[in-house]
Amino acid sequence: MLPVDATTLAAIARRQSGSRRQAQQAIIAGAGAVLAATLEQSQISTPLRIAHFLAQIAHESDSFCTTVEYASGEAYEGRADLGNTQPGDGPRYKGRGLLQLTGRANYRAFGTLLHLDLEGQPGLAADPPVSLRIACAYWTTRRSRNGVGLNQLADRDDVRAITLVINGGLNGLDDRIFYLGRAKAVVTALAAAGVVPGPIDGQPVLHLGEKGDDVAALQHQLAARGYGLTIDGHFGPATALAVQHFQAGAGLAADGIVGAATWAALTVLAAA
Repeated sequence: MLPVDATTLAAIARRQSGSRRQAQQAIIAGAGAVLAATLEQSQISTPLRIAHFLAQIAHESDSFCTTVEYASGEAYEGRADLGNTQPGDGPRYKGRGLLQLTGRANYRAFGTLLHLDLEGQPGLAADPPVSLRIACAYWTTRRSRNGVGLNQLADRDDVRAITLVINGGLNGLDDRIFYLGRAKAVVTALAAAGVVPGPIDGQPVLHLGEKGDDVAALQHQLAARGYGLTIDGHFGPATALAVQHFQAGAGLAADGIVGAATWAALTVLAAA
């Protein structure tokens, strides 16, 4: 099993600030502490399976910023198809967890599966370690219309089919693909080089449009390797092109996104 943990989640997540950052750090720390063991129990243990699972939960949790649906849950009131048959069931059993468990019937079913009283204590579903267990249980029990499991769809690298199973449609597909790219870069680094991505403050994920000291540090690294860049702290087209050239030369996906694998390659070459 790859050593995925809180640093893995942090490398995939979008950077936040203020209260969102605090919430994100708490969720990442809680889920990250049990990540490898929980994934392994659900056979989410190959690079592709891990990458697809992490991409989906990153999207569904708003980049690990929440394990509770932002809406009130009133929209689910009276939804018999969700098992919401009692007054107040909509808000009581609104979406919680890394994959947004919703409805009394689902709280009851997954509580039974995990030996937890989620129906009686629905707030438990928002606890990061518990929400990870629920997400893994959901992942291993759901099937496509053709009866194919999510691990098997991940083996096929089929993000559209996985999204259809989880979402019921293709809502947020571009965002899920965005996180999948990040997750693949992190997992590839772990699998191929044994490199554990640094924390979100140490190795930020950078891309076109970013500004600041982290971008300037990246530009210094690239300039030291012969790329003619102005060190201005702005991740513009020239920096993106330099990143893509560097990634291609290092055998990485030339997507112009500086994630864990690209930082690792820069560090290795710097040491050499």
